Amino acid sequence: MGLELTGSFDQWFKSFHHDGADVRLICLPHAGGSASGFFRLSAALPSWAEVWAAQYPGRQERRREPAFTDVRALAEALAEVLADRQDRPYVLLGHSMGALVAFELALSLSRRGVRSPGMLVTSGRRAPSTTRVETVHLRDDAGVAKELRLLSGTDPTFLQDPELVEMIMPVLRADYQAVETYQAAPNSVVACPITALVGDHDPRTTIDEARAWQAHTTAEFDLRVFAGGHFFLEDRLPEVVNVLTELLLPYSATAQDSHA
Repeated sequence: MGLELTGSFDQWFKSFHHDGADVRLICLPHAGGSASGFFRLSAALPSWAEVWAAQYPGRQERRREPAFTDVRALAEALAEVLADRQDRPYVLLGHSMGALVAFELALSLSRRGVRSPGMLVTSGRRAPSTTRVETVHLRDDAGVAKELRLLSGTDPTFLQDPELVEMIMPVLRADYQAVETYQAAPNSVVACPITALVGDHDPRTTIDEARAWQAHTTAEFDLRVFAGGHFFLEDRLPEVVNVLTELLLPYSATAQDSHA
């Protein structure tokens, strides 16, 4: 691909609150998303949980860097940055495109012999073993904008500004290409538990497609369904925070001591 697979931790990850907490939630954004999209989630989590939110190339302060067009290559780049920093328990959370990145990241870290995540939390994305024909990255700008409106994750006024649309369109197209051309290796599974989160009115992921993540772990599986569409993670934030706090609790000695 010609993209550099190295870089500093501060380039690739943002930590907003609770620095030094004893458990980490490593968050991978959706297509077109950035690290700042997890700011509210980070603030709402208990003090014993720290968020590391990935900042993919091509957005915000990294806008001059070319965006990845391959999920696996992006995951490898993230793994290279994280490999020597897993000094405490952590959980991976990926939303939409980020769910695929998180899955491949877990596989890459495992191949490197790095400490495994306590859990993989996939949000708003069908399992790799399900199939749909998706060609958003081949559409014209109006077609991509139509998809954003369908998912209801972008301010409608933003899509009416030609300069803003022109600025973000290359990143969106690259992200959609990465998602829509992704194919997991046959029978690929992680050793950690998977919890799949899904909105009951998500136009791009059915409950059954989310449940299919069960085939991608050799450990336990759980499915949590929220009222909402593709971006329930934001629209139902208090409920999501309650679930994530419950999932993170077993990995925090501080939290367990306070509940004793």
